[in-house]
Amino acid sequence: MTAARPNDAAEVVRLDGVAVHHQRREEPLLAGVDLRVAPGEHVLVVGPSGSGKSTLLRVVSGVVPHTVAAELEGTAVVAGTPTAGSSVVELSRHVAVLAQDPASGVCLPVVEQELALPLENRATPPAAVDGLVDAALDVVGAGALRRRRTAELSGGEVQRVALAAALVARPDVLLLDEPTSMLDPAGVAAVRGALAGALGPDADGAGPAVLLVEHRLDELAGGDGVAGLPARTVVLSAEGRVVADGPTTEVLHAHAAALVAAGCWLPLEVELAALTGRRGGLADVGVVERLREALPRTAVDDAAPEEPVLRVRGVAVRHRGERARRRAPGWLTPWVTPAARRRRDEETAAALLDAALLRDVDLDVRAGEVLAVLGPNGAGKSSLLLTLAGLLPPAAGTVEGARPAMVFQEAEHQLVATSVRAEVEAGLPAAAREDGRVERALADHRLAHLADADPHRLSGGEMRRLSLAALLVHDRPCLLVDEPTLGLDRRAVAELVRALRRAAAEGRGVVLVSHDLRTVAAVADRAVVLGRTGAGTTGVVAQGPLTDVLRDDAALAAGRLEVPPLVRWLLDEGRDPAGVRAALAALDEPVLARPVAAVAA
Repeated sequence: MTAARPNDAAEVVRLDGVAVHHQRREEPLLAGVDLRVAPGEHVLVVGPSGSGKSTLLRVVSGVVPHTVAAELEGTAVVAGTPTAGSSVVELSRHVAVLAQDPASGVCLPVVEQELALPLENRATPPAAVDGLVDAALDVVGAGALRRRRTAELSGGEVQRVALAAALVARPDVLLLDEPTSMLDPAGVAAVRGALAGALGPDADGAGPAVLLVEHRLDELAGGDGVAGLPARTVVLSAEGRVVADGPTTEVLHAHAAALVAAGCWLPLEVELAALTGRRGGLADVGVVERLREALPRTAVDDAAPEEPVLRVRGVAVRHRGERARRRAPGWLTPWVTPAARRRRDEETAAALLDAALLRDVDLDVRAGEVLAVLGPNGAGKSSLLLTLAGLLPPAAGTVEGARPAMVFQEAEHQLVATSVRAEVEAGLPAAAREDGRVERALADHRLAHLADADPHRLSGGEMRRLSLAALLVHDRPCLLVDEPTLGLDRRAVAELVRALRRAAAEGRGVVLVSHDLRTVAAVADRAVVLGRTGAGTTGVVAQGPLTDVLRDDAALAAGRLEVPPLVRWLLDEGRDPAGVRAALAALDEPVLARPVAAVAA
């Protein structure tokens, strides 16, 4: 299906026969892509992980071929400028990018400086800069961050700031790669509002053209369903070819079964239509009746959790950007009395506690269970995981237990080897490398065909799968996983859920941080919610069995959580954590049961 294309005079993006080849991959990342985008047009790009969605954006920005060592075939023209003959800097006058790793584009120490830089590069009158910075931050709900240091921002806060920096100069073309991946519900709503209003027509009659890559379609669509998404959708196959291009409602419904088979997330109403053959979502009585027939009512819960593998008592968590005060060693200050030294140490400890991001955290991570840590952006979830991992010293309290293994929010930051296989093998003893576990891990995470590839040349979803494979191949009693669904398609998320449940069944304790409550409901036994506890402090506002927490309106409000409609329906059906997991697993089973599929045209 192909939408009517604008005429050449109205095109701000034109791709003709674009293919991208990398020397260490046999198959092209993109193949024969033709695309036209008009000024002000919003286009959603969907496809399974590794289909070339991010590569498509890199072609438009000029990163391919100027920065990434890849061969570009065909022609790409942006705002009348051929990308092959223009530098990335020249193209940046027309194109703004929010990358899949937003922290990679943040370079200045203070938020307001980060937003002022693109304006100054465009010679914006100084008197206008402040107002434009404020307006861009307000669009993404980040006005309170203006004077914050960028090193102190959480992953979700960095994503908001990076989006504001992309918006501030009103580019001709805006490229958004997973703009909601690390955002809480308020952040997702801000992106939705920006797409619906703030990126609309400007004084000249046309806002920026937007190319949007997003997996969290249901959250982005919000209460409007499919109507809340960009009006046009382009579908890429697993081989990087355009197999559908047209009105979003028509494309998603017409290709729903193939998209599910290929491992793509869909808005809930489309997913349920593909499953039941009826439209209308959960508001339709027929859809609900068929769901009740198709989904298991009960499930046998897993074995009872065992003793804690990690015990946390009275912990205060420092901010990741905070630097401990430096002191001269005692032998350099012999004139300081023991009493004065104790007093100095007490004052330093008190100062660290005053500046703590989280306080009074008590929790147990038990063998055999998955514990979800929930809360808004900036609440300290990632900093808590770093503290549990021993990478960030606590400002107070104790963490007892064997040191955990951890997957960072930015998977690429922990890649250390020159091939995918070597990355999985890193740190394993020789015997473990020879017992077949590495090959099994590569196969389980669909990385066998990339075993010799450079880890840093993988797609974002492939990097995330690699980081999980490298985590799970080790025998650690406790696993910490920070935003593991970032950049993953539906099939990869279903595989992640299965892998984490298997790890728990093997007797390991798993701690999961995620804003994706559908995935949390599919995998977790218990939940801890972080939020404001009063008097300006942040800490644990609720913890307990997952379904109890998700039914607690006060906990949801304190953690600024929004339960997805499907999960809310399962809760209203009276299901416990194991019953919710069983129902969601039944919905994922068709995705996992099929071989990795290309999207059929």
